[in-house]
Amino acid sequence: MPFRAPVADMLFIMRHVARMDALVADGTLSDLADGAAEDILAQAGKLAEDVLAPLNRVGDQHGISLSEGKVTTAPGWPAAYGQWRDGGWNGIAAAPDFGGMGLPHLLNAGCIELWNTANMAFALCPLLNMGAIEAVTVHASDELKNLYLAKMISGEWTGTMNLTEPQAGSDLSALRTKAAPHEDGSYRITGNKIFITYGEHDMAENIVHLVLARLPDAPPGTRGISLFLVPKYLVNADGSLGAHNDLRCSGVEHKLGIHASPTCSMAYGDNGGAIGWLIGEENKGLACMFTMMNNARLGVGLQGVGIAERATQQALEFARERKQGKVPGDKAEGMSPIVLHADIRRNLMTMKALTQAARAICYLTAVSLDLAHRAATPEARKAAAERAGLLTPIAKAFSTDIGNEVASIGVQIHGGMGFIEETGAAQHMRDARIAAIYEGTNGIQAIDLVQRKLPLSNGAAFKQEMALMCASIEAARALNAPEFGASVARMAETLDALARASDAMYEMLAQKSDDALAGATPYLRLFGLARGGTALLDSAVAAHRLAQGGESDPAHAARIAVARFFAENVAPQAGGLEAMVTEGAASLRQVTDILAAE
Repeated sequence: MPFRAPVADMLFIMRHVARMDALVADGTLSDLADGAAEDILAQAGKLAEDVLAPLNRVGDQHGISLSEGKVTTAPGWPAAYGQWRDGGWNGIAAAPDFGGMGLPHLLNAGCIELWNTANMAFALCPLLNMGAIEAVTVHASDELKNLYLAKMISGEWTGTMNLTEPQAGSDLSALRTKAAPHEDGSYRITGNKIFITYGEHDMAENIVHLVLARLPDAPPGTRGISLFLVPKYLVNADGSLGAHNDLRCSGVEHKLGIHASPTCSMAYGDNGGAIGWLIGEENKGLACMFTMMNNARLGVGLQGVGIAERATQQALEFARERKQGKVPGDKAEGMSPIVLHADIRRNLMTMKALTQAARAICYLTAVSLDLAHRAATPEARKAAAERAGLLTPIAKAFSTDIGNEVASIGVQIHGGMGFIEETGAAQHMRDARIAAIYEGTNGIQAIDLVQRKLPLSNGAAFKQEMALMCASIEAARALNAPEFGASVARMAETLDALARASDAMYEMLAQKSDDALAGATPYLRLFGLARGGTALLDSAVAAHRLAQGGESDPAHAARIAVARFFAENVAPQAGGLEAMVTEGAASLRQVTDILAAE
């Protein structure tokens, strides 16, 4: 079925949950005034529908090929990238000093969602480049910025992230790639990296690799890691391309999904060392790389949203057309469309509600990033940065878990036909699976949330988020609208469960207990249910007020229905998650020896 860009739903969440209209009105997001957001998202949606989405299946079937160190992408890929690049889409949120538009992260988040909904394997290339641009912008020398940023921002050159090695996955302390200083101020990089997304491809004329490596006198562990810019082709002083650097793609992975995205093994220094330049300070490379990773983590969360949206659209269309059995009360002749069956309706509404909750969390994270730079006072900017820090692991982990779950439900709705590749439902499920793994596994996101983000400013960021969620519940309660059903009561119970689980988590952290880590993943899920559910309440309150004000739009009733379904059918998991956080560690301690036994 053809993909339809959900621009109206996206804009509604931006306006009424992420408060875009209010921020435009007070001048914070003035560059989105006069319909700019609507126009840009409409154009992005058309490109996603007409150019990227038709290549999704093509890329899955053809994949990529490697010959003599060169990767050839799927048919149509280079042309589509050229069209995407020429539209200026790579520079939406990038620095204007080097050719970017400098528009809000919130708008770029919507575009990133659209690229991934249409074609996740394609969207990975610009996603990594945007992260590389951020790292170079924040940490590189002026000389490197002047030489590289304009071409990276235009999309003429693309960027990568080189962290992982065969012996060093999530634990970068085991990293072995070496960097030797050279007398001209450059470095010679030798070593091997794996799982490098778009490490080699034929869509851009140069590839700028950001590579983690160790200097000869570096201290052990993560304290001794530096970051280097290592281009595929060396760049002359005038910006023209020079010789091929001493690096190559030594292999490509054969993967469960995202077949059209080349996942490369990279070899550096076969002939003496690839030439690279230091980004930031020596032995401080991990901090520089985290700038890129935090950017990418929100992008990966939006991948989860995109896959969930695509799977939901396809499942709904299939359920309306597929006929099986007879639903009581259906007076039409013949079998009933399966969309009328109660269990199918439950599954479809679960898909819709989870997708929209994840979208709202990602947009709240994006607007917090904007406010961290644009808010009027230093105090407000600091608070917004801490909020973005708090929400980022939730945006990444909750949304990618949702992508997996919704894609799986989509296969279920298709029945046996979902298990058949020709319908395309299976591709969504295969493509979604990686998003919970890369850019820091979701377990690592949960650890980051409880160990680093909850304690921010002595818990001030968490307390402020709780206050905002409570305000959402009270705004819905004040309407006293019967169509909200038990939404207010169920979300209030969810928030109470989160408050109790958080108190327990703070106590475990104070005791430096491993129990906090045992409960981290269910805690993040609980937080996601609370944050997503209250965001949907905000959407429902806005829809109710607009309808009461005379704005006739069938989507308003649908938004209220989605919020109610989430509150009454998804959020009640909160009690069980609270028990897992507060009581689950004991059973894990009991099985430690059993799991470790040979």
